Amino acid sequence: MIARLTLPVLALLLPSAAPAQAAEYTRVLTEQSRVAFVSRQMGVPVEGQFRRFSVQLAFDPARPETARASLEIDLASIDAGSKEANEEVVGRNWFNVRQFPTARFQSTGLRHLGGNRYELRGPMTLKGRSGELVLPITFTPAGAGGAIEGGFVLRRLAWGIGEGPWGDPDTVADEVQVKFRFVVAEAAATPAAGGKPARKP
Repeated sequence: MIARLTLPVLALLLPSAAPAQAAEYTRVLTEQSRVAFVSRQMGVPVEGQFRRFSVQLAFDPARPETARASLEIDLASIDAGSKEANEEVVGRNWFNVRQFPTARFQSTGLRHLGGNRYELRGPMTLKGRSGELVLPITFTPAGAGGAIEGGFVLRRLAWGIGEGPWGDPDTVADEVQVKFRFVVAEAAATPAAGGKPARKP
């Protein structure tokens, strides 16, 4: 009798032992995230960041080919280190935020490079110009969420950033290192009948 019960019992147990499906991350916790940059003026590194941005995301590590991401940055929210610098860089010679208030990126593809490394592609629009970006990123899971981190080198003169007296790369370097870190989480649970959050199976 014991031998006869073994196979049915195993058949019941094996499905529960199967690996769990990977989660899809659709929320970005902006208060814990950061879009920053490092420029060089007269050879001296100057750090800054953008304080307001929004991200739309759908990322499943088990199906990277289905990932979608978009980023919009409020350029007037720049913190370049001082009030004088902030007032200068939002002006016409730099970002010209009156005419071009935002920078936008829209993904067109994500490729898994192995481990926690990925390559994200898509066009960025900045100051009325558009160009393709290839962004090396990493994803580090943590609990029910994780962090997506990456960066790229922006050649500011190709985008018309820092014109007129600021066009000399010996004064302000052409290359600006842009870095980002987005803390992500799964979608919030949908409330079940009665107003209580639905339990995950």
